[in-house]
Amino acid sequence: MKRNTIIIIAVAAVAVLVVVGLLGYKVYELSNVVTEKNIEHAQLAKDHQQMVDSLREAEKMRNTTFTEMQPEEFNAELEAHAEEVKQQMMREYEAFIQEAERLKAAAGAKNKALQTKLEREQQRTRELLEELRNTKASNTAEINRLRDELANLRAILRSYVAQVDSLNRQNQALHAENQNLRNQHVAVQQEKAALESEKQALNEKVAIASVLDATGLYAHGLNKKGKNCEKVKDVKRFEVRFNIARNVTAQTGMKTVYVRIATPTGSILTQGGSFSYENRQLEYSMSRDVEYTGEETPVTCYWEVGEALSPGSYRVDIFADGHNIGSTSFSLK
Repeated sequence: MKRNTIIIIAVAAVAVLVVVGLLGYKVYELSNVVTEKNIEHAQLAKDHQQMVDSLREAEKMRNTTFTEMQPEEFNAELEAHAEEVKQQMMREYEAFIQEAERLKAAAGAKNKALQTKLEREQQRTRELLEELRNTKASNTAEINRLRDELANLRAILRSYVAQVDSLNRQNQALHAENQNLRNQHVAVQQEKAALESEKQALNEKVAIASVLDATGLYAHGLNKKGKNCEKVKDVKRFEVRFNIARNVTAQTGMKTVYVRIATPTGSILTQGGSFSYENRQLEYSMSRDVEYTGEETPVTCYWEVGEALSPGSYRVDIFADGHNIGSTSFSLK
């Protein structure tokens, strides 16, 4: 009887030591969780409570008279704690797989090298998880090996988390730089558009300012003696006189000046010539090539009457460089 009691006490002592060791391992495992993202806070709280309950149960076991428990009861308790440790390790393996998936998404599809590494570690983790599922909780050697593998996975995960964080910081810096460049580009484009608009406005002003102007415009009929006359039956020619005004912004050189004389009926006195004006062709009565130097230049044109004239108001228009630069009218009786 005494010998059986000693054996029971020894078995109980060994069982308590194993339980305490396993509980110590559980404390070690929980204290070395690599990253707060691997396991949800709710799960951590649950595991912590389970650990506290287990410690209380172990303390209770220490305070219990060994003779009150049978060896079978100690073995069942030991197996329960071993199974609990196994389940905790399985949860950590599964958390690693989920975290690797999150890191793949964070790394982005463009980072093929990191994506490949994470997928490889995910596959390796699945294989180790499958080994753990098929391992008995009482197989201490195999459980310890898989525990070491889990520690290696934690270290690898830390390195990948650091890489992804570094990439994210670089991407954020590049994004900020690109945004800054885009803002600068927009500002440059706006400034360019403003300058183009200003340039266009200035060009329009210059174009307007550079248009020639016919001043002192005078038109009338002449008789055969070259005297002014107003009677239709005496008119032998028309004389048109004007000055091209001084203009320092106008282009100098040879200018072709066109004169149109419209009869009271609206027909144009013409010999068939025409010129381009506002995307259409206009007939003209007379034309003159004038050397323009930018200074006031006098011009005189004559139209020899060869057709029957009608009494009434005659209109005279002067054109040069695609612009109507002056007009006047006179009347015949």
